[in-house]
Amino acid sequence: PTHVATLADFNSQVLKAEKPVIVNIWSPTCAPCKRLAPVLVDVATSYAERVQVVDIGTTAEHKLLARLGVRSTPTLIMYEDGAEVGRISGFRPRGWFDEMIRAEFPDA
Repeated sequence: PTHVATLADFNSQVLKAEKPVIVNIWSPTCAPCKRLAPVLVDVATSYAERVQVVDIGTTAEHKLLARLGVRSTPTLIMYEDGAEVGRISGFRPRGWFDEMIRAEFPDA
């Protein structure tokens, strides 16, 4: 996953991305976040041609975190063509990502 910590990086890496983006907002003290990290590495590697995976830690720039409006970690936000197309909180297993990518980003 690509690490993003500023609003400027978010704008260039997520909103202007040429392919769909899965954004993971995580906290270093969050146990489900720690379980999700290797799953996202696997997803980012397996689907590198179809989607981009971005990590944003809770230590990121305050303006960025405020813009995202995240209330819990981990939170996954899906973007396509610069627009948010989905949001879900909590740990998700690898199979969930396979199904979600097929359903939400079939043309990617």
